[in-house]
Amino acid sequence: MRLISSLRLAGAVGLIGLLSSSIAAHAVSITNRDDQDHKVTIVEGDTKTEHVLKPMQVLSGICAKGCTVHLDDDEEEEYQLESEDVVSIEEGSLYYDTPDTPAGPAPTPGTGTSKPGNKG
Repeated sequence: MRLISSLRLAGAVGLIGLLSSSIAAHAVSITNRDDQDHKVTIVEGDTKTEHVLKPMQVLSGICAKGCTVHLDDDEEEEYQLESEDVVSIEEGSLYYDTPDTPAGPAPTPGTGTSKPGNKG
C-alpha cells in the first residue's frame, strides 16, 4: 500500500514540475546585450513592475499571457510582446532573439506584434 502511495506522490510531483516548466517555456525573456543598465517597465493588465537589467543580465519567465514593455521610462515607445517572445536590448531598443525568426527590431508603437526583417 505504501508503494502505491509513494508512486502516486511521485507522479503528482512530476506532473506539477512538468506543468511549471511548460508555463516558464511560454513566457517572455529579455536579455540586456548593451554595455549599460536599462530600466525595464512591464505592464500586464493592471499590474506594472519595474526592473533594472545590468549588462548581460536576463529577465525571464515574465509576461506569461503577453504584456507591454517600456525601456528607460520612455512612455511614448512601447513594445507589445507575446508570451513566447525572446528579445534582447541592443543599442537601447528591443530586438527579437528567437531561433526561428530573423533578428530584427521588436514592434514599435502602432505595429502590433508583427516581426520585421533583419536588423541593418
